[in-house]
Amino acid sequence: MIMQSFIPEILSGNFLIRLAVAAILGSFIGLERDIHGREAGLRTNILISLGAAVFMILSEGLASVYGSGPAGEDIYRVDPARIAAQVVTGIGFLGAGSIIKTGLTIRGLTTAACIWMSAGIGMSAGAGFFELAGAATVLSLFSLIFLSKLEKKYSRDTYRTLEIIAAGSVDVSRLIKIIKHKDIKILYFDQKKNYAKNEIFIRLVMRMHHRGSTDKLAHSLLKDIESAELPLKEVHWFHR
Repeated sequence: MIMQSFIPEILSGNFLIRLAVAAILGSFIGLERDIHGREAGLRTNILISLGAAVFMILSEGLASVYGSGPAGEDIYRVDPARIAAQVVTGIGFLGAGSIIKTGLTIRGLTTAACIWMSAGIGMSAGAGFFELAGAATVLSLFSLIFLSKLEKKYSRDTYRTLEIIAAGSVDVSRLIKIIKHKDIKILYFDQKKNYAKNEIFIRLVMRMHHRGSTDKLAHSLLKDIESAELPLKEVHWFHR
């Protein structure tokens, strides 16, 4: 009897439309991630949004079936927000899995935020709040597409680490002068000398205030260091 009453109740709530809206809106977020070569792309975001919608519809259905009897009497205490709260927790684990730390570089924070947002869009569509789901999708795409272009228009700080192995006779003060000539702030400086190999290891942590791509400034700095004809052996450049 419960299952027979449950199916019409869900169908009357046009759950197919809710699922379709969740899948379509989630695909927009996923497509943007796919274009930028991220692991959590089109299919992943569709499934996240669709799954969140399913759980929201299920929450409403369970509350409708088990919340009241034929005469409107309470059978169980059913809170539709319980499943939704667990979806939020579970999405947190998915987002954490998309964050990758390689050396001093952390990648995947934006993708993790997209996973979080896809779940929110799916939950909104699953609950029937189509305006909220649509507005969240539009604002998310605006942030991902247009604000990324805006970031290139203003100056900002980025942090890089430069490691150099050079001959023991290298003029360290000259090297530092070349770096400061680029208006780069040296936050940390360390050097170690190997007398057996007659080598010196130099490590600099720098703050670069610039507009546009950091790579252009990095290549320009490395080019200036190379043209100075210092007795260099190895040069390593890292994101901090």
